[in-house]
Amino acid sequence: MPINTISSSSSAASSGADAALEIVVLAAGKGTRMRSALPKVLHGLAGRSMLEHVLHTANQLRPKAIHVVVGHGADDVQAHIAANCGTDNLHWVKQTEQLGTGHAVRTALPGVHKDSMLLILYGDVPLTPAELLRSCLSNAVAGPALITALMPDPAQLGRIVRDANSGTVESIVEFKDATPEQRAINEINSGIMAGSAEFFNDHLSRLKTDNAQGEYYLTDVIASARADGLPVTGVAADSPYEVAGVNDRVQLAELERVYQRRQAEELMIAGATLLDPDRVDVRGNIQIGQDCVIDVNVILEGEVTLGANVHIGAGSIVRDSRIGDGTVIQPHTMIDGAIVGKRCSVGPFARIRPGSEFSEGVKVGNFVETKKTSLGAGSKAGHLTYLGDAEIGAAVNVGAGTVTCNYDGINKHRTNIGDDVFVGTNSTLVAPIQLDDGAFVAAGSTLTTRVAEGSLAVGRARQRNIEGWKRPDKR
Repeated sequence: MPINTISSSSSAASSGADAALEIVVLAAGKGTRMRSALPKVLHGLAGRSMLEHVLHTANQLRPKAIHVVVGHGADDVQAHIAANCGTDNLHWVKQTEQLGTGHAVRTALPGVHKDSMLLILYGDVPLTPAELLRSCLSNAVAGPALITALMPDPAQLGRIVRDANSGTVESIVEFKDATPEQRAINEINSGIMAGSAEFFNDHLSRLKTDNAQGEYYLTDVIASARADGLPVTGVAADSPYEVAGVNDRVQLAELERVYQRRQAEELMIAGATLLDPDRVDVRGNIQIGQDCVIDVNVILEGEVTLGANVHIGAGSIVRDSRIGDGTVIQPHTMIDGAIVGKRCSVGPFARIRPGSEFSEGVKVGNFVETKKTSLGAGSKAGHLTYLGDAEIGAAVNVGAGTVTCNYDGINKHRTNIGDDVFVGTNSTLVAPIQLDDGAFVAAGSTLTTRVAEGSLAVGRARQRNIEGWKRPDKR
């Protein structure tokens, strides 16, 4: 039985939402440095867009509402999220002018209840854990709280200026406005911030654009809060990657590797052996049993369940499938939308397409493709075979080169094969067709009609041997 779940999907908040919490996600930027027509927040990490990751984490907090501020490519962003995420508690806010982060949050405030607690997130910061956000919220009682991180090279990120005596946050200074002394500080602002809606309504209304960018900086509310005597708490992230934003494809690739390493570690903690943890990619929700062995360059996508003692060979892809205990997936096999029973052997170089279902002990070998096909217990299709729209019984042997002709150019048709049937090499089964229990198909046959129980079907032209035949000469 599965013993662990690794989740990276996005889902709508369920019942039990925190009526006092609302979340604003800033996702209006173009992302010029991505050099892409695709809005930045839709670029993928582990098979899902960065914005999907952020919304998934936000929903773990069970907020009453999530307000997503969009601008560049707003229609594309909304369509993508509608197609891939639950949106019951999602509200879209259009920022028509890009006047800074403070302006973006202020644009969303009319839709936020005045008595709510507000958390501000970013659509291009995909790896922030929910536990860190909860800590930030719990510290935003007497005054605002923000998440910080210590970085060996803070580059051009905003610096956290703390009171030398109390350690409370005094202000956030943007790099372009910082003095040389302030630029030497290695504690940076993540931009993630929490406080009451009342606080943000008050202090965002005071923002000015007297800065190097000529924008409304959200970070200026911190100095404003301190001027009013409010305490500001800085909650430090355990790792800079937890608050790392993405501005270009290099940074996106770096976060991909961080994410994948974490997923690999969770698989190993759950009892799996990864022959090289740096060469396994997880792009979905994985349930895994004990003592699985996963070779290099394996990709696990979507909803995947692996039983105990499953072995997955190098270069294989498993997507939206369930694999039973003790099954061996040989190298370079693709399993997509299938149910594979216990103690099966699949591959190498097999393609198992959606709707395939294998019972216990099935063997499907190299260069076999199945689609919407069930195979009964102990059945075999060793190599070089296509089985589409077929129901195959138990203890059936399907010879090499066998094809189920399921498509007539307009409609798909079914092939039904009973138990203990033998299909010889290079046979063509023209659907719709029925092969009853114990039928035997001679090699090289093309069949178009039913084969009765225990019968031998021979569907090939009579052989002629021409004596004295002379090969043609080369000219």
